[in-house]
Amino acid sequence: MIKGIDIPHKMISLDPFSQWLGIEVLEVEKGRCKVGMTIRNEMLNSMGKAHGGISYSLADTAFGFSANTHGKYAVSIETSINHIEALEKGDYLTAEAVTDISKTKVGFNIVEVKRGEQIVALFKGVVYRTNKDWE
Repeated sequence: MIKGIDIPHKMISLDPFSQWLGIEVLEVEKGRCKVGMTIRNEMLNSMGKAHGGISYSLADTAFGFSANTHGKYAVSIETSINHIEALEKGDYLTAEAVTDISKTKVGFNIVEVKRGEQIVALFKGVVYRTNKDWE
């Protein structure tokens, strides 16, 4: 079985979408993961701001990676995001799953998306942890 803190690195190696986004794993511990990326031109919407799906995808990646650090395959069952600030080309964002509350097989996570120290989005995710081990 693979160690929990190694799982996000394995996951990103198998995740072409997160690779396309340019996401990098910054910090990992059991129940917590911090990832980062830079907003590129092809991520902008018709108003010249980052598409909402970009910060959502970054937060969703932090959420998924964090939830899987417990060593079991974990899958998202519900998510939502609040966009607080508009994002620009060149902005470097981080997303950190900061809360991990586990109730039996269901886990609850809050992810803060930041530009520097400024919170630009808040994401909530609910995950189901399966019996399948990461190998």
